Amino acid sequence: MKARVPQGPSMNAMIKQAQKMQEDMAAKQAELEEREYDISAGGGAVRIKINGKKEIVNLEIEPEIVDPDDVETLADILTAGINEAIKRVEETTQREMEKITAGMPGMSGFPGLF
Repeated sequence: MKARVPQGPSMNAMIKQAQKMQEDMAAKQAELEEREYDISAGGGAVRIKINGKKEIVNLEIEPEIVDPDDVETLADILTAGINEAIKRVEETTQREMEKITAGMPGMSGFPGLF
């Protein structure tokens, strides 16, 4: 008695598809690392420019929010702005990578991979 093997894409085709996806992901990652994001906090009193590598490229602070007697408020605004900048980079990266891996079996379960 012969075992019946299910028909489907050949192993070579699957390997080529995986290699293509890997190349696409590497290209997209390089593109995303070069992208810059502008974030503002404190009603625009703080402006942050961050790149896709999560490196702060520029930080501008309006002089009127610098109060030597209230350093905590400035720290809170900076913290909120930097956290928002990092979040924006991560969300954009995840969304762009999911476009590449869409339809690839087993890849949707790895959102933290990128």
